[in-house]
Amino acid sequence: MQKYNLTTTYIILLLVPLFWGGAFGTTKHVLTELPPLTASALRFIIAGLLMLIWSGWRQELNWTSIRQNFLSLLALGVTGVFLYNYFFATGLQYTSAVTAALVIVVNPVFTTCIVSLFMGEPWNWRTLLGVLLSLLGVSLVINKGDVSVLTDMSIGVGEIYLFGAVASWVAYTLLIKKITRTMGVGIVTAASTTLGAVMLLIVSVISEGQWSKTLSLSSQTMLELLYLAVCATVVAYLLFNWGIQRIGATKASAYINLMPVNALWIAAILYGETISAYHLIGMSLTITGVYITTQNKVQSVVFEVSDSSS
Repeated sequence: MQKYNLTTTYIILLLVPLFWGGAFGTTKHVLTELPPLTASALRFIIAGLLMLIWSGWRQELNWTSIRQNFLSLLALGVTGVFLYNYFFATGLQYTSAVTAALVIVVNPVFTTCIVSLFMGEPWNWRTLLGVLLSLLGVSLVINKGDVSVLTDMSIGVGEIYLFGAVASWVAYTLLIKKITRTMGVGIVTAASTTLGAVMLLIVSVISEGQWSKTLSLSSQTMLELLYLAVCATVVAYLLFNWGIQRIGATKASAYINLMPVNALWIAAILYGETISAYHLIGMSLTITGVYITTQNKVQSVVFEVSDSSS
């Protein structure tokens, strides 16, 4: 039963990289009408309100608990919403999207190292092999089979900002695991998203000052913003945080490697982009890496359950 439940969790978590992967093309079009921070603020304001309504409907909106854990929730909003989006948007102004994708997919590597060194989450050579295989697969996909980009890539201002985004997301992943031990996933996600959205709103007004553009958005952009808010934020964040609570930070973060792969095939279907041999090789490596990481954990949990019942 335990193995079945974990397998179901792994399958459900595939929706997270699917929605995040679909957000690439959607965001690209939204940014033709709105500047980055303004678009992010609008996305997360809508998402935060929807999450609060959802939590209220489920009677999870405990204001006493929110006040008691306000600093922890604020830290989540700062790291996972405000800083991540700020560093990512700023970094893209100085470097290419390919380089950005290469930097962002090291999230699972940093998460694995930190939780193993400082939080006692177990891992072994199979976990490391899975992370490295998935990272190699994503690298092949986004570099069109040319691995020389990895050796020739220099660290500039853009890359520094992007590593800031990586650090922010790793911090968010570790913080969410800790706070969801005492608070429900839904209310934690709702409160932290809303707090992060408020910070994005303030900074976007000060630095970009283009909120008047939101009054003349096209119908397509408004629909894309709803997709980003509902699917790529509300559903994806709730599932990701739920996954961390169920299977741990290392395993949940491994799914991030599937995000660029999903972005690729979605672009092929919706925009007619061609899938080449290196795409298929990269996808195979990435999926194999995620499978090795998660399957290893299934066996570990089943063993622990069997051992404790003896």
